[in-house]
Amino acid sequence: MAFVSSGYNPDKPMEDRITDIGPRKYDEFYPPVIKKNKGKWLYHEILEPGVLVHVSETGDEVYTVRAGGCRLMSVEHIREICEIADKHCDGHVRFTTRNNIEFMVDSKDKVEPLKQDLLSRKQEGGCYKFPIGGTGAGVTNIVHTQGWIHCHTPATDASGPVKATMDVLFDDFTDMRLPAQLRVSLACCLNMCGAVHCSDIAILGYHRKVPMLDHEYLDKMCEIPLAIAACPTAAIKPAKVELEDGTKVKSVALNVPRCMFCGNCYTMCPAMPIVDDVGDCIVIMAGGKVSNRISAPKFSKVVVAYFPNEVPRWDQTTACVKKMVDVYAKEARKYERLGEWAERIGWERFFEKCELEFTHHLIDDFRDPAYFTWRQTTQFKF
Repeated sequence: MAFVSSGYNPDKPMEDRITDIGPRKYDEFYPPVIKKNKGKWLYHEILEPGVLVHVSETGDEVYTVRAGGCRLMSVEHIREICEIADKHCDGHVRFTTRNNIEFMVDSKDKVEPLKQDLLSRKQEGGCYKFPIGGTGAGVTNIVHTQGWIHCHTPATDASGPVKATMDVLFDDFTDMRLPAQLRVSLACCLNMCGAVHCSDIAILGYHRKVPMLDHEYLDKMCEIPLAIAACPTAAIKPAKVELEDGTKVKSVALNVPRCMFCGNCYTMCPAMPIVDDVGDCIVIMAGGKVSNRISAPKFSKVVVAYFPNEVPRWDQTTACVKKMVDVYAKEARKYERLGEWAERIGWERFFEKCELEFTHHLIDDFRDPAYFTWRQTTQFKF
């Protein structure tokens, strides 16, 4: 009632709006042709790698040119994106969930000048600033987490391995030679804000050592109940510890077998660091997907348990990913996702073809009773 008494009209929420608090209404940012044809689109086609057309029942068309972006962008880079959008797209631009940049135009005649402008812009070293691709049966951008730049519990970097991996997969970003789309993702720890649990190929940073306990400073720096509550496996409990000088302090004790190396405790307590240059490593997972098309969505499975952090190019990691993609491109059937191909030929055969060391411990599929009872997919059984 306070809003109504102040003159707010729920039927006209934008009337007399004078504040900039909160987001503006989403359709203000639509290109005119998108706004005009909302809900009227008949179909879309991929004309070439990175170029799509959507056709409306009104006859209108929208041409989209997709360029590769990066998750962490400089202000100068964003300004250049805006400059391109102003020049070719009347100021309209959008980002995909995988950090690609999409420029939309309403006429086929505008596509080629836009493409040439994008491909003409290069870094000082000669590489493309805005490579065109990431559509259809190819590799799109790698969605990733924050890594060493901004996160406090990573077991590997994010931007570094992603750049190195996309360098070796660049041809598959600009082409569509694969049997089906292939999604690669990276998470720098097993909290997995990078969605690696359901990607065709996933790079996962993994801690192999439990948190260190700095008993001398723990009670001074931390709220011990918060550190205990932060542990998802109840591996931390309060304890009194005697230091070398005989002083007894309040601290915590760690149940090592219960620790899952997530780093949540360090989030609450800086005196429990988990990052370690020797213990931290990279795990490769494969076979996941979200799609329902041929088979039910799948979890990724661990296929390589350990690669070291090889700064700056992560050579073993990138070589492994490249090998898997090349074998998949050669062996799989059309429209078959990587996990579906692996299940068809058998996981042991998958390991053999990709020249990976096989053990049954690596491909746990995380099944539990919910797998059989939740009707989450088009493939459920009564």
